[in-house]
Amino acid sequence: MDVFEAIRTRRSIRKYKDKKIEKEKLDKILEAGRLSLSANNQQPYCFVLVKDSSTIEKVSSACNQDWQAPAMIIACAFPEKAWIRDDGEEIWKVDVAIALNNIVLTAWEEGLGTCWIAAFRENELKKVLGIPENVRVISLTTLGYPAVEKGPVTRRKAIDELVRYDHW
Repeated sequence: MDVFEAIRTRRSIRKYKDKKIEKEKLDKILEAGRLSLSANNQQPYCFVLVKDSSTIEKVSSACNQDWQAPAMIIACAFPEKAWIRDDGEEIWKVDVAIALNNIVLTAWEEGLGTCWIAAFRENELKKVLGIPENVRVISLTTLGYPAVEKGPVTRRKAIDELVRYDHW
């Protein structure tokens, strides 16, 4: 599968098979996150791979959900290690989002589904996972073999609603 095909066909998956994910696939997916672009190549991100079912249950609770995924990846940032633009704008959330998108697309290429999650109680997640105070949890994704053929097709805006050529 090429990159554009992964972008075009990927859907959020919320139901997973009770099937262990192979170590080689997990390694490749995490490597995709590691190789991600970041502002000024600062790489201010890290990932927590969760496979333990009782920990997944606690993470799910911190998100007010009941996910039955065989794995989760929590995407975190070190804000103090990130590049800051001249106007003071901090870019670490963007860096983490780029890395997690690499993870999500690589998972899809490997036949695994994901669901990007931004609704969670950060302090509770940090407590459950032992994440240090100076580290921020930005987002997370469930990960596993889809129990359904495909997620629902969602409407996307037309290109002319999103792109301006040469000026606004």
